[in-house]
Amino acid sequence: MGNCIKEVVEKYVIKYSTRDPFKLARLLGIEVQLGNPGCAGCYIFLKNHRYIFLNQSLPKHEMNLVMAHELGHAILHRKENCYFMRNKTLLLNSKKEIEANLFAMELLIDDSFIEDNKHLTIEQIARLSGYCEKLIELRLQSN
Repeated sequence: MGNCIKEVVEKYVIKYSTRDPFKLARLLGIEVQLGNPGCAGCYIFLKNHRYIFLNQSLPKHEMNLVMAHELGHAILHRKENCYFMRNKTLLLNSKKEIEANLFAMELLIDDSFIEDNKHLTIEQIARLSGYCEKLIELRLQSN
């Protein structure tokens, strides 16, 4: 699973020369709306169009993570509707949520960051990157 998702992420990063999930969504024709969807974010596939809704009250760093997660759903699970429940999605063991989390981590944390910090503990990398330890563990497992 990990290598396949890594390859998908790298394909988009190389093709569009960005790791910014907002730019990627725009380049892929995915409509992004900020508002109050009742969760941190959600991906909706409707009438052959892709939409990502994000909670406008999220801090910037968290919004970037949620956006990358929802973009993962839009790319990996194109025809399925998915909702990001803050603090719950990271704990779910569903294959689709794990894949979306891994997509987000592969997009937001490139290999050079991992290589430059390989001497640090997971806790230290989490603090340095601003992402929780569970996401860092997931990212490191895919290396």
